[in-house]
Amino acid sequence: MGWTFVRLTRDQLIRELTATEETERSRSEVIDHTLVGNVLWTVARVTAKQAGVLGLAPGESATLIGCHLLESEGREWGYKFLVEAEHPYCYSCPLRYLDMAPQRCATWRARVHAFHQQPTRKAAGDAATD
Repeated sequence: MGWTFVRLTRDQLIRELTATEETERSRSEVIDHTLVGNVLWTVARVTAKQAGVLGLAPGESATLIGCHLLESEGREWGYKFLVEAEHPYCYSCPLRYLDMAPQRCATWRARVHAFHQQPTRKAAGDAATD
């Protein structure tokens, strides 16, 4: 998936990305979020209203760790959204988030732990350099 750019300030975009979203099929509620440089980490609870949402039955919920990469271009701010299962190549996710959602990518979680054990950590973009 590519980038989405909107005519919003960075703060407005963050508010939009962390707002509860309700559709006919599901409800998605961000239960925690943290901004590290231009990476917005979220923990969201998705509740299915209809069958077929994340493999859930109606009324069932799943909790996911999300990674929103943020970038500005002129007067617009953009984001690229990834979930843990896609192994985002950013590892500054708060450690407490790993306890809030079931594991979906063991390799990514191991790198998050390794990132937090480094004596000096990169915040902006924090892509792996190995």
